[in-house]
Amino acid sequence: MEIKKIVTGALEENCYVLSKDGTCLIVDPGSDSKAIKELVGEDKIIGVLVTHAHFDHIGALRDFLNSNRRLKIFKKSNLNDMKEVEVGTFKFIPIMTPGHSSDSVTFYFKDDNAMFVGDFIFRDTVGRCDLPTGSSEEMDKSIEKIKTYDDSIALYPGHGDETTLGREKQYNLYFMEK
Repeated sequence: MEIKKIVTGALEENCYVLSKDGTCLIVDPGSDSKAIKELVGEDKIIGVLVTHAHFDHIGALRDFLNSNRRLKIFKKSNLNDMKEVEVGTFKFIPIMTPGHSSDSVTFYFKDDNAMFVGDFIFRDTVGRCDLPTGSSEEMDKSIEKIKTYDDSIALYPGHGDETTLGREKQYNLYFMEK
């Protein structure tokens, strides 16, 4: 799977285009659908993954839906925690990771050793929990849940630089034992 990133909008949100076999998935189309479509190129868009519904992560979603009414949207409300999903040749496991927001989902692509974490985890920190539906107690539970996964997994956050789960376990204060 090829992973391409484009930074969109005033809040510099990371949108990812995951490409394989002439098809692609879009993770968090924040804004600037034209630039995202340019990154998609000739690939056929077969789905959009929404890590959470904050405006900076879904601003261009309507544009993609308007151009393809049958486009499959994957978000918390239509996913089952830890139940593998197959769409085209892609396979991923949704992991419910509330804390930053109650609808936060991490998308784990086990075969590619990659997690798309939205605003759940950033390099050396986590997403803020003081917005509506945020919860520091839920964040603590989500961190404990994600800590059980392999250190080598690459984490692709909704803002900023990529990291690994092992790095976060070592340097992220929110991952340290209380």
